[in-house]
Amino acid sequence: MTQLNLHHLKLFRAVARDGTLTGAARTLNLSQSAISTQLRTLEATLGHDLFERRGRGLVLTEAGRIALDHAEAIFRTADDLAATLAQSPGPRRALRVGALSTLSRNFQIGFVAPLIGRQDVELVLRSGAQADLLRGLEAMALDIVLTNMAPARDAASAYLVHALSEQPVSLVGPPAPNASAQSLAALLTAEPLILPTPETALRAAFDALVERLGIVPRIAAEADDMAMLRLLARAHAGLAVLPPVVVRDELATGLLIERARLDGITERFLAVTLQRRFPNPLVAEVLEAARLAGHAARESA
Repeated sequence: MTQLNLHHLKLFRAVARDGTLTGAARTLNLSQSAISTQLRTLEATLGHDLFERRGRGLVLTEAGRIALDHAEAIFRTADDLAATLAQSPGPRRALRVGALSTLSRNFQIGFVAPLIGRQDVELVLRSGAQADLLRGLEAMALDIVLTNMAPARDAASAYLVHALSEQPVSLVGPPAPNASAQSLAALLTAEPLILPTPETALRAAFDALVERLGIVPRIAAEADDMAMLRLLARAHAGLAVLPPVVVRDELATGLLIERARLDGITERFLAVTLQRRFPNPLVAEVLEAARLAGHAARESA
């Protein structure tokens, strides 16, 4: 069995954190040549390059990112042992999930639900713009990105796009007298509407629907965030165009109701990963759980 030198791991972690040999050498009070020599020894032991040079800095390779995760876990365990003199729990593995900032929070929680509460898993959840999240995925700062917009792919793209769920879209608002008696066309004509912003795929589908029906909608508000659409509906600003999963809790309590289903319009939820030599096994777990949940939902529909 290959024997790892913890001193080499300590030097490696310092270089990974600083991004330069110079800064790590200053922090550790060692010469750059000594650190460089011992890093090469560690790489030879592991059988993989851990860094690649970019400009004047050093950037972790995929193997380097994995090695850093394990190095951090090793030193955390050592710190726990020294502090408590107790047996530490099993090794913890991190899953870094990025989600489009406008994506339904209910959907995000549902996606990571199989891992919540597990003692061997640490969840890191970040949100942001799609371009930033994809850069994080490429830099291996994220393991998976949740979105409702498929990234552009070509023959050179390493993106893998997984279809997780396709949710129906409805007009949702507060309870009203004779709410079930009005047709979709009547609702779209008479009621103020809360719509996604024009650049979204959901809004494009809605605009096509009202164009076919020959209706000019009364727009009360627009928002690019599903959470804001939900809050505007709760504030009685109008009927919101959104997937019912976004307002699952409000529908369950009767605070909001589905006034009409927008047949033919759906919202797709996707997961984006990268082809990697060393995939995080937790990614496969959550994708399989999402696949099974989607299959069960279709079976019960």
